[in-house]
Amino acid sequence: MLLTLFMYLALGAAAGVAAGLFGIGGGLLIVPVLVFSLGLQGVSPEVLTHMAVATSLATIVVTSVSSILAHHKRGAVRWDLFRPLGIGILVGAFLGVKTAGQLPGEVLQMLIGCFALLVALQMAFGRKASDNPGAVSTTGGLGVAGGLIGWASAIFGIGGGTLTVPYLSWRHVNMQQAVATSAACGLPIAIMGACANVLEGWGHEALADWSLGYVYLPAFAGIVLTSPFFARLGARWAHSLSARVLRRVFAAFLALVGLRFVLGNLL
Repeated sequence: MLLTLFMYLALGAAAGVAAGLFGIGGGLLIVPVLVFSLGLQGVSPEVLTHMAVATSLATIVVTSVSSILAHHKRGAVRWDLFRPLGIGILVGAFLGVKTAGQLPGEVLQMLIGCFALLVALQMAFGRKASDNPGAVSTTGGLGVAGGLIGWASAIFGIGGGTLTVPYLSWRHVNMQQAVATSAACGLPIAIMGACANVLEGWGHEALADWSLGYVYLPAFAGIVLTSPFFARLGARWAHSLSARVLRRVFAAFLALVGLRFVLGNLL
C-alpha cells in the first residue's frame, strides 16, 4: 500500500510539471500510468480505462487551478479567448463523458495513442494556416472549437492542452499565451468531466473499493497532494524557454505518450 501511495505521489509531481510546462493538465501522463497501476491492483478491464480517465479529470481540477494562478500572475492568460472557449467546453465535456461510456477500454487506449501521435506531428512539423499574426477565430468559432476540445478531452481524460495549445498556436497566439490559456481551459473540462463521470459510473458493480463513480479516490488523493506545487515549477519553466524550444519539447512529449498507448495495445 505504501508503494502504491508513493507511486501516486510521484505521478502527481510529474503531472504537475507537465501541467505548468505544457498547459495540458497532466492527463496524458496520468491516464497511462493509472491504466497500468489499476490493472496491477486487479481492477476489472470492464471499468479500468474509464476509471483512469475519470480519476485523471478529477485530479486536473486541482492541478489546473495552481497552473492557472501561476500563469495569471505573469499576465499570460488570454481571458478574452477563454470565455467563448469555456462555454463550448462545458457542453462538449458532458457529451464526451457520455460518448466514452459507450466505448470499450481498449478502443479508448488506441484512440488516445493515435491522437497524441498526430498532434505531436502537427506541433513539430505542421504549418500555420494564416499569414496574419495574431489572427483568432470569431466568438462563435471559438465556441465550436471549445465544444470539440471539451468532447475529445473528456473522452481521453486530458486537460485539453493537446488540442487547445495547437489550436491557439495555429491561430498565431503567442506560444506562452497559448499554454497559459490552455491551462485555464483545463478547469471547466475537468470539473464537468469529473462530475459527469461520478454520475456515469455510480453503482457500477465492477468498480474497485473507494471509488466515487468512476473516480478512484486513493489515486486522486495521492496525485493532488503533490501536483499543485510542481505545477508552479512547470509554469516557471514555460516562461523561461523560447517558443521554438517549448513547441519541440511539447511535440516530443506527446510522441512518447502516443507510442506507449499504441504499442502497448498492439504487442
